[in-house]
Amino acid sequence: MTGWIAVAGLGPGADTLVTPEVTQALADATDVIGYIPYVARVAPRPGLVLHPSDNRVELDRATLALKLAAAGRRVVIVSSGDPGVFAMASALFEVLETRPQDHDADIRILPGITAMLAAAARAGAPLGHDFCAINLSDNLKPAAEVERRLRHAARGGFAMAFYNPRSKSRPHQFARVLDILREECEPGRLILFARAVSTAHEALTTVTLAEALPEMADMRTVVIVGNPATRRVGRWLYTPRSVSP
Repeated sequence: MTGWIAVAGLGPGADTLVTPEVTQALADATDVIGYIPYVARVAPRPGLVLHPSDNRVELDRATLALKLAAAGRRVVIVSSGDPGVFAMASALFEVLETRPQDHDADIRILPGITAMLAAAARAGAPLGHDFCAINLSDNLKPAAEVERRLRHAARGGFAMAFYNPRSKSRPHQFARVLDILREECEPGRLILFARAVSTAHEALTTVTLAEALPEMADMRTVVIVGNPATRRVGRWLYTPRSVSP
């Protein structure tokens, strides 16, 4: 029996935002591996083994997937959003690099809708021109590097989307992010706080940089900072596709 690995994005929350390709892979799978809340989104069925695990063990999950696939299992590693955006696709290749015996493994990366794009769509088009995404967590990179990238993005005039803005273990960090933005950007810069988009707990709030508070964000929030041209039109938020000279 030939095994394979699919690294799948489950989207931001709603089942309607899971792609048909991912749905088919889950239907064909013998094993599903992932972070506990993501595996919980997969319905149990006969013949399917679920392998939920805690956070921060991404490399262990990837290693298990490669071993199962080598034994002929059909494995889906699940991530929220898109698996290539701060998620499991990169972790799998990081482990694959150390396992030459698995370099010919049948691996498929199945894209999903990111929280960033779902939030932008709900609000209008705040990412309508050049933008960047920054993971504000310092678990895998120093806080100083987070700040350096943030400053350069702000100085470059990018719209910015922030993942993992404020956790219980680092509640101070997002306050520091707002301080840096106030040093680099005008006080009227528009900021979208989009929490739990596409779920029953969805909440969108748009404020100016001067009005933004650290408490407006948590780990279920994507924060989108507009560029200098981002503006409101009615209830919508959008960034023009052209840049004024």
